[in-house]
Amino acid sequence: MNPDRIFDEFPAPSYRGNQEAALQDIRDAFAAGNDVVLVRAPTGSGKSLLARAVAGCARPAGEADPSDATGAYYTTPQVSQLDDVAADDLLADLNVIRGKSNYTCILPDERNTPVNQAPCVRERGYDCSVKHRCPYFSDRAIASNREIAAMTLAYFMQTAGSEVFRKRDVVVVDEAHGLAEWAEMYATIQLGPRTVPFWDDLRVPAIDDDLERAVRYCENLSEKCTRRKDDLLAQESLTPAEVRERDRLQELIGELDWFVSDYRDPQSPTTWLVDQSDPSASDDEKKEGGSLTIKPMNPEKYLQHTVWDRGNKFALLSATILNKAAFCRQVGLTPDNVALVDVGHTFPVENRPLYDVTQGKMTYEHRSETTPKIARTIVRIMQAHPDEKGLVHAHSYDIQERLADLLSDFGVADRIRTHDRDGRDADLEAWKATDDPDVFLSVKMEEALDLKGDLCRFQVLCKAPFLNTGDSRVAHRLEEGQWAWYYRAALRTVIQACGRVVRAPDDYGATYLADSSLVDLFDRARTDMPQWFEAQVDRTEQPELPQFDPRAAIDGTVPSGGSDAGAASSSRTGRDSSSTTTADSSRSSGNPGTEATDSSGLRSSNSSGSSSSPLADVWETDR
Repeated sequence: MNPDRIFDEFPAPSYRGNQEAALQDIRDAFAAGNDVVLVRAPTGSGKSLLARAVAGCARPAGEADPSDATGAYYTTPQVSQLDDVAADDLLADLNVIRGKSNYTCILPDERNTPVNQAPCVRERGYDCSVKHRCPYFSDRAIASNREIAAMTLAYFMQTAGSEVFRKRDVVVVDEAHGLAEWAEMYATIQLGPRTVPFWDDLRVPAIDDDLERAVRYCENLSEKCTRRKDDLLAQESLTPAEVRERDRLQELIGELDWFVSDYRDPQSPTTWLVDQSDPSASDDEKKEGGSLTIKPMNPEKYLQHTVWDRGNKFALLSATILNKAAFCRQVGLTPDNVALVDVGHTFPVENRPLYDVTQGKMTYEHRSETTPKIARTIVRIMQAHPDEKGLVHAHSYDIQERLADLLSDFGVADRIRTHDRDGRDADLEAWKATDDPDVFLSVKMEEALDLKGDLCRFQVLCKAPFLNTGDSRVAHRLEEGQWAWYYRAALRTVIQACGRVVRAPDDYGATYLADSSLVDLFDRARTDMPQWFEAQVDRTEQPELPQFDPRAAIDGTVPSGGSDAGAASSSRTGRDSSSTTTADSSRSSGNPGTEATDSSGLRSSNSSGSSSSPLADVWETDR
């Protein structure tokens, strides 16, 4: 790698914001001998352009010995981010390759067949006459032979050990904040009727948290999968269903063998957890236990194989790598060889205000009481933004459904849109395409969403996005006292969400905080906040919203007694509302065990209210 080339490799004709300073800091960090550089760059920094400049510093093939690694990989966990890269003319030399299922066969009789089910994978010894023009193999050949190959993190990890995509000089991971979580997800093994082709024929024991018993069962299952796969491979021709079974068996064998090997390795740092459901009513007497989920924690060995062995130098970019030491621990890096580069925010803080409209806690036991209050508040926010589009982060489908029903009862359904699990992308695009000031009730859309300009001018965070404590990995970590990790994970999601509606220095958008656990989260995780987000939090205000009038939320009239001086005016003009609205008496009483409002407009919890058990405030399952 030659970091001195970083400025020459920057693809844009000019710099904006802090890009030039960021490139200099990244160059200096690599020049100082660091193997990994973490680039904490907020929304609008042009992370993809910075990534391209770093990738361009990789050793070219013409300057290398045959044994040297050359070229670069660009990878991101988010498909939408890869789509954006593929569509950006400035990044045209990032050669994108996707999984086979994303390509269609070009043979005359197979036009609707994905490549992973085409004749070349169905028939043994099939000689495809158009393989040189096959869209998948063509993209793969180009990506494997050019200086920069771009792919999703899933594809990147799946090709570990591939003869086609070998080790390269530089690896750039965009949106890298969730690398440890993605590794845990990819390395998780699901054993059940949807993932094991012959599940109904299996005798499944009750594991009872006995890891050794789980390992023995997986060894046995791997042997059965291998025999079944070999039977399929012996056939001259397979149906599409048999192809899917063969491929799934091959994948499953790899997963099982990895688990067994890692568990048997005394040097492996991975901790494994096994969850098992009860047998379903349809299971016969062979099933003592139900479906199994085998989960790794701290999958350093998995990341070593799938990521760290794939390059010489690494650049990891994200707005929310919040704590260098903690991040390094999670992904198996030595902090001494890692540098952190902070890129300053160039969006005026007054253009991205936070407003405290908290109505109570949204933990499950308080949700029935708090949700109607939040629904009424959403109506008042809609009144303050009568001609602007808004996004509501509902956190779960349960909350989304409750809010939708309440808002319909209030009579504002004509301005409300929702989505389900299957139609989320289509419903999102339909909402983005409309010019009407509709409000979209979303679930799990805190990341990878670009709502620039009039696509969205306000958003509401309905629930602090704490991880699901019903997940055995989360519960295990909390039992070990890893509360800083827990709050940091929630803060990371909040910061990502806040970046959805303000996408440029001249853009503006308001974020309303409706769950009181959010302001508590800010107190608990303040030491991990980037300075630019801390500045947002310190300016949090409690706005004077219009009096509740659903009709005004629909027809756009603002009641004479309730203009939104603290919110609508500030968010639309980008002006700083310097005055902080005084909280009502119920919020500032200072009674023991209640929340008091400090001079900055934030709430601080009375010590007698929550210090005895943090779990009492945040314990939650994803319902």
